[in-house]
Amino acid sequence: MKKILVVDDSPVARSFHINILKTSGYLAEGAGDGIEALEKALGKNFDLILSDINMPNMDGLTFIGKYRENERETPVIVISTQEEATQKMKGYEAGADLYLVKPVKPVDLVNYIRMLIGE
Repeated sequence: MKKILVVDDSPVARSFHINILKTSGYLAEGAGDGIEALEKALGKNFDLILSDINMPNMDGLTFIGKYRENERETPVIVISTQEEATQKMKGYEAGADLYLVKPVKPVDLVNYIRMLIGE
């Protein structure tokens, strides 16, 4: 079973995405900020990371950049309310494989995940 790390400081959003993923047959684990996410992502093998940007302690872009600095190639999907082109570019420059703007339909999210992890 594929493992996905869901990074979001909102317990409601994090739980929502974890439930979608579990219902779709994935193992899903959460992190509430970039620091916790980096610790989990470097300590375990995930098949995909789904990360918000605006978080306390360490934002999502910093988390992704530090994760990539450790030569990790796990696909990363940014999911954010920030839809400006410059923000999207920052996401890709940090190392995101895909940048999605909230809200994202659950079926679309699962399809994007399947596309990125080759299912």
